[in-house]
Amino acid sequence: MKLLVGLGNPGHIYRGTRHNVGFEVLEVLAHRAGAPTRRARFQAETAQATVRGTPVILLWPLTWMNLSGSSVLAARDFYKIADSDMLVVCDDFNLPLDSIRLRPSGSAGGQNGLADILTRLGSTAIPRLRLGIGPVPKGWKSADFVLGKFAAEERDRVEVALQRAADAAEAWVGLGIQAAMNTYN
Repeated sequence: MKLLVGLGNPGHIYRGTRHNVGFEVLEVLAHRAGAPTRRARFQAETAQATVRGTPVILLWPLTWMNLSGSSVLAARDFYKIADSDMLVVCDDFNLPLDSIRLRPSGSAGGQNGLADILTRLGSTAIPRLRLGIGPVPKGWKSADFVLGKFAAEERDRVEVALQRAADAAEAWVGLGIQAAMNTYN
């Protein structure tokens, strides 16, 4: 079993913001897998699905972005999932708009939700898929930028990137991190 975690903030006010692209990638995966039914567990919404023949748990933490680790830790421990069998999908304002980057481990790189997960799980060896939303425009505060919505001319590019990120997550499930990185980075 694999655990796919999409990071974002709960509530309709945050829907469509740059910070919620992790939630949106999981929406694409849930739709593809025919997993519309969700349960409230682990301070999150969860759905069970099968991706490339592998059972997966889709997890949308509802703890607010910067506190996502408690939800992820609870799900990981309940299902007894190895850290290497989790994939965290999140935004990254250091990457250009619509680019994606898979990594098997590393620092949080300024992404506070990912930082909380790494801290609570006590490991930096958590695979992650970052979706580029940047760069932060000159004179903007990063918090204001990530909580803002995409401009109309950016949204088409983002929609394509969400599909590509879902493809990369599916490749990670079916082929592993190295093969997914070779294809999608």
